[in-house]
Amino acid sequence: MYKKICNSVKVLLVLVAVINISSCTKESDDSSNLSDTLFVRHKKADMPAYIHGNSTEKVFLITLHGGPGGNGLNFRNDTFKNNIEKTCAVVYFDQRGSGMSQGSYSESKVSIDIMVEDVLALVKVIKHKYGNDSRFFLMGGSWGGTLGTATLLKNQNEFLGWIELDGAHDPKGMYAEYIENFKRVATTQIEKGNSIVYWEGVQNFIKNVEPSYKEEDFFKMNSEAFKAEEKLIDDKIIANHDIEGLDSFFKYNLLTSTWNAGGIQSILTKQGLWENVSYTNRLPEITIPSLIITGEHDMIVPPKFAQEAFENLGSTEKELLVLGQSGHSPSVGDKDIFVERVLDFINEHK
Repeated sequence: MYKKICNSVKVLLVLVAVINISSCTKESDDSSNLSDTLFVRHKKADMPAYIHGNSTEKVFLITLHGGPGGNGLNFRNDTFKNNIEKTCAVVYFDQRGSGMSQGSYSESKVSIDIMVEDVLALVKVIKHKYGNDSRFFLMGGSWGGTLGTATLLKNQNEFLGWIELDGAHDPKGMYAEYIENFKRVATTQIEKGNSIVYWEGVQNFIKNVEPSYKEEDFFKMNSEAFKAEEKLIDDKIIANHDIEGLDSFFKYNLLTSTWNAGGIQSILTKQGLWENVSYTNRLPEITIPSLIITGEHDMIVPPKFAQEAFENLGSTEKELLVLGQSGHSPSVGDKDIFVERVLDFINEHK
């Protein structure tokens, strides 16, 4: 059953291929300070997109959240609200099976390919609402780097530029890299005398991990990666994170978003996301301008993947930005340089 998330909703039914569009009543008509919610109805799913920022030039930055199973407004921290949104309209999209998305679909009806179609459907919805002269940049964070890469491989012509933010374009490669990265970081931190007991525990933990993919071990390492970043924060290797994504606290029903997250992650895991999916060999096909950003101390999607993306992307206009105060959240850890480079990139290519 489709649940409305606005007090006042007007439904706009438009046939765009097989896409039905629903539009939430605007909170603001001011194009320099837009606040709007659109709904994309596509293949048994209704997915909200929250749009905030400056739309005077009709430049939209579509963000793809992490997970699978995160939510769009987790992106909307102070860095985005107080900086990025002043230059362009930022689209915070709840992907299929994530956030406040609703739908009735079976496991056989969910795939990365269908989620790619969802993103391209979102582009059509925005064009219908704001005009065919709307222009788009795509930003994918973490798992959003997987989905964003797959989207560009389907149709990169819709986008002026690609920003991969700690992106996982190679989910298959993460298992082996987790093992090697834990070994490297643990050795380095022990040599520096930081949290020795914890990092010795990590070394012992990794010794017991199967060398080839095992689902249980993958998720144990993923969970440990988040704990490791907390230790790096404690030891002042990573800048302390401000509270992020408060909008999600007020906009989301916790039960719905949690239920969604478990479902979509389970489906994609069963389909072999972490065991079989890799786009590394196809990165040369992506030729639009690209900005690759990673935290130097990212434990969740280690920096190796950013370097790999930079080396393999087919674009002649590409940049790799490694931020030294950051782990998996460079928009917070190194927000000043993050804002500067993202806005430079958008302004240069819009």
